[in-house]
Amino acid sequence: MTTTRTTTKKAYKGLPMEGPIATWYTKNVARDLSRFTKVAQAVANRVAPGSRVLEVAPGPGFLAIELAKTGRYRVTGLDISESFVRIARENARKVGVTVDFRHGNASAMPFPDAAFDFVVCTAAFKNFSDPLGALNEIHRVLAPGGEASIYDLRKDASQDEIARGVRSMQLSPINALLTRLIFRFGLLRSAYSREALEQLVAQSRFGTGQLEPDGIGFELRLKA
Repeated sequence: MTTTRTTTKKAYKGLPMEGPIATWYTKNVARDLSRFTKVAQAVANRVAPGSRVLEVAPGPGFLAIELAKTGRYRVTGLDISESFVRIARENARKVGVTVDFRHGNASAMPFPDAAFDFVVCTAAFKNFSDPLGALNEIHRVLAPGGEASIYDLRKDASQDEIARGVRSMQLSPINALLTRLIFRFGLLRSAYSREALEQLVAQSRFGTGQLEPDGIGFELRLKA
């Protein structure tokens, strides 16, 4: 039986990633795609060929596109930003891969139960206004035995660690300064501590998960 969750709550914290903001973000992120190739390789090491993979909040679509380029998976992306959906579709078209990018809310996904074998979410979970709803929706759309990985920023990441991470992005001096300020006064405030994240997972349909540090962030592994 297909059951989709409805919600009237705003889907994200902060400013909407639309229009010029989405374009600025895309240009900055595109300067260094290494983190997307790294995550795509990690997924490929765990997920069997032919699997149905969903990326939640793919933004410009770089990770979903990397996964599609392997030719191993049927890839879908779901983002609340109409601008990002449009940009991601164009990015996929440019490299000649097929990804089903759709507009939608992570806590009320437009998919039937057990629609995917693997779900991945990078650098977005801390921005969800209904994180418990998003976790429960991820659980719902996963097939029995399916897995998920959530990558995001650690709340205890130091300023030195963040500065090194920003340097690796190869940004202009002005964009690098702006990005460090966004981390310090925006992203870190929204980031989860280990204790808060473990409590959230315990309240969800998953019940438990495996949490590991990953650079300035973490990887949370979940299994349906």
